[in-house]
Parts: sequence; C-alpha cells; structure tokens
Amino acid sequence: MSTKGLDHVAIAVKDLDVAVKYYVEVLGFPPPEIEVVADQKVTTAIFGHGMGRIELICPTDPNGSVAKFLDKRGEGLHHICVEVSDIVGTLAALKAKGAQLIDETPKIGAGGAKIAFVHPKGAHGVLTELRQGEPSKH
Repeated sequence: MSTKGLDHVAIAVKDLDVAVKYYVEVLGFPPPEIEVVADQKVTTAIFGHGMGRIELICPTDPNGSVAKFLDKRGEGLHHICVEVSDIVGTLAALKAKGAQLIDETPKIGAGGAKIAFVHPKGAHGVLTELRQGEPSKH
C-alpha cells in the first residue's frame, strides 16, 4: 500500500455559489474549477492545483449522501482525500487489515479519477477518500 499524500480536503456546503464567493472574494482564492459529478450526486468547486487542494461539495440530489450529511451535521468538513498509487491494492490491503470500507471496488470521481471511501468508523471518525488518477489539472 503506497500513499502519495493529501490530495484534498472536502467541505460540504448548502449553497455552492455563496461558498465560492466567500473563498474568492473574502479569502482571495482564484476562481475554482467547477464540475458536476453525477455519480456522486454533487457539484464540486476545486481550489488550487495538485496536492493539498480544497474541494467544496454541494448536493445535486436531496436524497444523496452529501445532502443527508448536511441535514444531519450541517456545513463543514466532509472528508479528506489521500492519493494512492494502486487503489485496488490499497483497498485489498485495508480490507485485510480489518478496515471498514464503504466501497470495496473503485468508482469514478471528479476529474475521472478512480475513488473509493473508507468508513469514518474505521478511520478515527473521519470519512476518508482514496484517489488514484492522473495529477490534478485543477
């Protein structure tokens, strides 16, 4: 299992336009890359390039997991994402070590990367996304 480092921190927001305006006008970030990720039922706004980005996620479906997260917990930290070299091998290694996985096989996420999630119960209370893909163009 090979981890490359922190890919991004994701923040769940109720209104993407309002949140983006705050990051751009108040914090001074350049405009983000916006992408609809239909499979995840979210629209993302990604600030920065390469590793260590900030990703705002806003639900596109009131029955999706991010919408349910917002209803239960409100806006704030949703997950951290770790870049891995081999997502299939990493998932197998985590499963062998008893980690509680949400996804046992990868899905396609933002930017076309392969992604999978580790349950917060298996990661000290933090939802953890694993990502394997080309270096971010964002």
